[in-house]
Amino acid sequence: MAETNIALFEGKEVRKTWHKSEWWFSVIDVIEVLTANARPRKYWSDLKRKLQEEGAELSDKIGQFKLRAPDGKLRATDCANTTTMLRVIQSIPSPKAEPFKRWLAQVGYERIQEINDPELAMKRMRALYEAKGRPKDWIDKRVRGIAVREELTKEWHERGVKEGQEYSILTAEIAKATFGMTPSQYKKFKQLKQKHNLRDHMSDLELIFTMLGEAATTEIARNVDAQGFGENRGVAQRGGTVAGDARKKLELESGRKVSSRQNFLPPSKKRKALEE
Repeated sequence: MAETNIALFEGKEVRKTWHKSEWWFSVIDVIEVLTANARPRKYWSDLKRKLQEEGAELSDKIGQFKLRAPDGKLRATDCANTTTMLRVIQSIPSPKAEPFKRWLAQVGYERIQEINDPELAMKRMRALYEAKGRPKDWIDKRVRGIAVREELTKEWHERGVKEGQEYSILTAEIAKATFGMTPSQYKKFKQLKQKHNLRDHMSDLELIFTMLGEAATTEIARNVDAQGFGENRGVAQRGGTVAGDARKKLELESGRKVSSRQNFLPPSKKRKALEE
């Protein structure tokens, strides 16, 4: 199963994950978007019971996947593929339902296109960052960093590391050795919330050293043939140390710290983050 992604519908987040060659969407996220209900879990519980009473067989069509919650932790969440999600939406009395159906169909269509032509995914990603006003040089590094990260997680998977918590721990080891901070600590340093993607708020140099730490970890894992979580944890520390030593050397020569409190939040959100 692929890592969790965030989709946007009318500016609101909907978590989704790639499983068995199709997208699965967080049911409570969709319900929250369509109903603006303050208790989407309760709404879903009542709706699920109502659908079952009507004869809908949902038990084998709803999957539970660990998606990243607002607090940054992975939590089991009810998810549905596009077909089942449309069935759920049909049962929600909301004027927003029809455009959401069209949006789901478009997401599925775009994913099929990306499978046939992976370059489309990168093009769409670049367009998204350009729309946010990011410089071309920054976008190039961000996209390259994603490729380096995918290479690392592929290596972990093949070496018996489990997705989810084990990936998070190894990532934290690399970051701590590289920057002296875990990702959670780095977010606090940059005045970001847990829901924010840390790498989307890194400077060029921060992205470069993040790539170096992960690329070094991949290379060392291959060279020593690290197997399982324990061995790869040691390798993650070693890979991060390679980047950390290079960072310290640059800071000594330049007289400037690489880690920056700079982020790309809009001014209004920056003020709110500072007040909280």
